[in-house]
Amino acid sequence: MHEQSLIADLMRKIEAIRLDHNAGRVVGVKVRLGALSHISAEHFRQHFIRAARGTAAEGASLDIEVMTDATDPHAQDILLESLEVEE
Repeated sequence: MHEQSLIADLMRKIEAIRLDHNAGRVVGVKVRLGALSHISAEHFRQHFIRAARGTAAEGASLDIEVMTDATDPHAQDILLESLEVEE
């Protein structure tokens, strides 16, 4: 359940950024998975694909970086690094 709330929060951020920039479809998403986020890159990918269905991010390519520093202040987070959008 923890990962579902993190993914839902990420999807809200993606949509807010897209709308703030009057952008079209999201074609690329770059994220960092914190060392203590308890989700692997593959598991994240599966959740993201499911959460993106029917949204502007459906079909977006994913660039996932897995962090290893458990002492990082964002070690429990999924951080949105950047978006690539169609105008």
